[in-house]
Amino acid sequence: MQTKALLRKKLSKAGVDGILITDLINVRYLTGFTGSSGYSIITDRDALFITDFRYEEHARIETTGFKIIIENSERAGEIKKICEMYKIRTLGFEDHNVNFAFYKKLVKRKIRLKQLTNMVEQIRITKSKQELAYVSTAVKRAESAFRKLQPFIRSGTTEKKLALKLEGLLKSEGCKVLPFEVIVASGPTSALPHAQPTERKLRGGDLVVIDWGGEYKGYNSDMTRTVLLKGRSISKQKDLYYHVLEAQKRAINKVRSGVKAADIDSAARSYIKKAGYDEFFGHGTGHGVGLAVHEKPVVSWRSREVIDENMVFTVEPGIYLPGFGGVRIEDMVIAKKGGADVMTSLPKKLKIIER
Repeated sequence: MQTKALLRKKLSKAGVDGILITDLINVRYLTGFTGSSGYSIITDRDALFITDFRYEEHARIETTGFKIIIENSERAGEIKKICEMYKIRTLGFEDHNVNFAFYKKLVKRKIRLKQLTNMVEQIRITKSKQELAYVSTAVKRAESAFRKLQPFIRSGTTEKKLALKLEGLLKSEGCKVLPFEVIVASGPTSALPHAQPTERKLRGGDLVVIDWGGEYKGYNSDMTRTVLLKGRSISKQKDLYYHVLEAQKRAINKVRSGVKAADIDSAARSYIKKAGYDEFFGHGTGHGVGLAVHEKPVVSWRSREVIDENMVFTVEPGIYLPGFGGVRIEDMVIAKKGGADVMTSLPKKLKIIER
């Protein structure tokens, strides 16, 4: 079923005559528009895209299946006119993306409103063949960049230098926008799951966590590898690594359509708990990836979602020991009826760097 048809089916169930889409990622998903100013209103019969004069030609090139309207008044007033013209008695809005000030402006215009939660996101959660192809290309770009980075991972270089090098390599692969700032964390810093690269120099015995992603046509990838610099005493580092690798393997083996997301998380978490590191794995096991680098489904102990076929998400358990270091291994998977289709292909055998 086409995206607009799926959305319209949800509108009737929600008891609204139309929906105001203001989240630019959702706008892009529905309309194809990649600019920075615009919104959409979809009713049971009409699909409208509204922007200002700066993006008129931009919109005509990128959007299909939508009537383009150029704003000629204040936004709340424009929405009021549209509601009257298209007989929208109750207008749904994205509750995560309309701030209170704008909400008050709409109320002042006497527009009857109803908040809607994750209506477009629940459609985005399942990827089409084209979307899967786009994400696959984003994965390939990221992996190619990482392969080219590996000769530069050595003792004496800094986290910042490696991060900047990887960012440049990603752009040289064709990534127009990076999904997030590259993470390079070494030694004790690697115990911080979302560490920012510093001027710290890599040294023997360091665990080095590298978390990065690629992009293609607005779709993203996200992956993490941990490497180890050779040192005098690295048995504990190796032990941590293989515990995380086993936890990830168990979680990936759990993936299939119909399984609860929380059960995938539990497969990794229960193993890490048995290994004695339960308190050192505090984040969820994964998250969806697509037009946003963090989207549904959420793979954690808190999740109530059930995995469906062609959902794309990460599997990324980790162990983080304060003052010592951490390990995270992250791959992207597509859920299928028979199990996980692993999109990422970089080797996961522990790489020990001798230089």
